[in-house]
Amino acid sequence: MSKTVDIKKLQISSKTNILVDISFKINSSTALIGQSGSGKSLTLKSILNLLPSNLNSIFDIEADFSLKSSNIGFIPQNPFTSLSPMTKIKKQFFCTDERKKELLSLVGLEEFYLDRFPSELSGGQLQRVVIAIALTNEIKLLLLDEPTTALDEDSKKIILDLLNNISKKLDISILFVTHDINSIRDICKDIVIIKDGKVVETGKTLEVLKDPKNDYTKELINSTFKNKEFRK
Repeated sequence: MSKTVDIKKLQISSKTNILVDISFKINSSTALIGQSGSGKSLTLKSILNLLPSNLNSIFDIEADFSLKSSNIGFIPQNPFTSLSPMTKIKKQFFCTDERKKELLSLVGLEEFYLDRFPSELSGGQLQRVVIAIALTNEIKLLLLDEPTTALDEDSKKIILDLLNNISKKLDISILFVTHDINSIRDICKDIVIIKDGKVVETGKTLEVLKDPKNDYTKELINSTFKNKEFRK
């Protein structure tokens, strides 16, 4: 079974304000959803220890496995800026040549891509490489920051199917920060809705989308959520 991570009392603050104050669980596949400025990307950055220096965060974290930086993977939003453009793919992995081939095979790429430069790959292929790199260690938690935003519709579906299959095959729990409701339906069993740095609703994704209890959630689903992109 996939691992569970319990984020407790996560608080992100500036010198004058508390920006985020939430608690939630990351189960097998959990989506973190909210409008621009809701705090979802700050939450992700806090878990990754990537907050800007003018912000502080504190939180308790519990997991039913040994959680450490080496078993947490991260997939950023834009594959085009995630890799060094002047470096061949094989030089962007930090593992043995055999392991590189295994990882590429896992994401559906042949080993000859190792001798290519990023500019020679499509957006979907680049995102597969980024996923492969994130899997270099035997991770148990994968954090995703809108990983399909920069991709066309065909590539988006391929990447979502790939992430879904990999998470099940390798028994990896995921936290998926996204504005894309279709992505949530396809890959995330649980959903966390945040507004102004507070959790306003949680539950099983399909149940929440079918019968939301919170007015803010209803607004996201019924109107602007379907037509606009909710990012950082």
